[in-house]
Amino acid sequence: MSFADFYFKRQKSFEVRINESITEGLKYIIVIPCYNEDNIVETLNSIWNCQRPPFAVEVIIVINEPETVDEQIKKQNSKTYSEVQHWIKSHSDIALRFFVFYVQNIPLKIAGAGYARKLGMDEALYRFNQIAQEEGVILSLDADAKVASNYLTEIGKHFAQNPRTNVATIYFEHPLSGNEYSSPIYPAITIYELYLRYYKHAFQFIRFPYSYYTVGSCFAVSAKAYAKQGGMNSKQAGEDFYFLHKVFQLGHSYEINTTCVYPSPRISNRVPFGTGPMVEQIIQSGNRDLLTYDLRAFIDLKFFLQNLSQLYNNSCEELNDLMYEFPLPVADFLHENHFSTVIEEIKQNSSSLNSFTKRFYVWFNAFQILKYLNATTEKYYRKTELLPEVEKLAEKLKLPVPESKNHQSWLEVFRKVDRDF
Repeated sequence: MSFADFYFKRQKSFEVRINESITEGLKYIIVIPCYNEDNIVETLNSIWNCQRPPFAVEVIIVINEPETVDEQIKKQNSKTYSEVQHWIKSHSDIALRFFVFYVQNIPLKIAGAGYARKLGMDEALYRFNQIAQEEGVILSLDADAKVASNYLTEIGKHFAQNPRTNVATIYFEHPLSGNEYSSPIYPAITIYELYLRYYKHAFQFIRFPYSYYTVGSCFAVSAKAYAKQGGMNSKQAGEDFYFLHKVFQLGHSYEINTTCVYPSPRISNRVPFGTGPMVEQIIQSGNRDLLTYDLRAFIDLKFFLQNLSQLYNNSCEELNDLMYEFPLPVADFLHENHFSTVIEEIKQNSSSLNSFTKRFYVWFNAFQILKYLNATTEKYYRKTELLPEVEKLAEKLKLPVPESKNHQSWLEVFRKVDRDF
C-alpha cells in the first residue's frame, strides 16, 4: 500500500485525468486552476523561465466550467484550452512538464475555485501516490499570477533543509505601478495588500501560533500532509483560508520569503470575496482608506492569550473568577461561547500544559478569532480606518516610521519585515 491509498478510498468521485507516465525523480507538482482567463500563457512563461531545481517538476492546469455559464466564458475557456495545449507542444522538457485538462458541466453547488483547486491537487496527490513519493510537494498557484525566477529553486532549498515541513506560505507582492492595468487599480491594491499585512501582523502581535498569510496562489504543502488533513475543500471562495488553517495545526509550518509570487491585482467577479471584489470596492469608494478591525480588539485578546497557563492550572471556580480579570469584550465573547465548559473539556483531555495549549488552539482557531473580532465590532469597537491602526500596530512592533505616512510607504515597511523574517 502507498501512503495516500486510504485518502483515495474516501474520494468516491475521484477520477484520473492525466494518463501520461510520471516523470522520473518527480518531487514538485504545481496546480493552477483556470476559469475565464485570457492570459494564462504569461503565468506558464514565468514558470518556464524559472531556474531549474535538481529534480523533476510537473504543472497541472485545471480549466473548469460550471454547468450553467455564459456563452462568452465557454468560448474563452475553450480558447484557453487550445492555447495551453499549443503552448505545451512548443515547450518540451522532461524535467519540467505541463499538463492541462478541461472539466465542464460542474454542478453549481460545488463549482468554484475550491473545487477546481481540489481537482488539480487530488490529481497531483494521485501521481505522487503512484510512485510512493510522500515527500512530494504540491504547490498552489493562480492562472493570473507570475513567479520570480528563483521560485522553484528557493522552495526546493527550503524543503531540502526542512524535510519535515507540512506547509509553507510563500512571500508575495502585488504590482503597485505600471501600464498592465488601469491606473485606479494600483492605489487600490496598495491599500488592500496593506490591509492583509496589518491583519497578519496583528495576529503575530497577539502571538497566535498560526499567523500566516492564506493566499491561494502562495503556498506549498507536502503530499503527506495534504492526504492526512483530508485534502482541499470545495468552497466557492476562501478555500485557501480553510484548508491552510487545517494544515497549520499539524505543525512544522513555515514562511518562505526568499522568493516571490506576483498575484494579479485585477478586478474580478470569479469569487464573492477576496482580492478582485475588494479592489473593485476600494475603487468604487474613490480609493479611500479601508475600514479594518480596531487594534484595541487585538490588544484585549493578547492579554487573554498570555494567561493560558492559568487556564490550565486553575479550577473551574477559579476560572469563573479569572473571567472578571479579562477585558470586557473578551469576557463577553467567552461567556457567549461557553468558555468554562470548553476549557474543562480540553483540560480533561490534556496531560500537560503543552498538550492543553495545542488543544486550546484547535478550539480557539483563526475562525474563532474572526468571530470574536466581528462580535467586538458590533458591541465595543467599531471598524476604523486602516492607516491609523497600521501606525498604532507599527508602534507596538517598534517598526521604523516612514517619512510619508501613506499606504505605499507603510506597505513597504511591512513588506521589508516579512522579507527579513
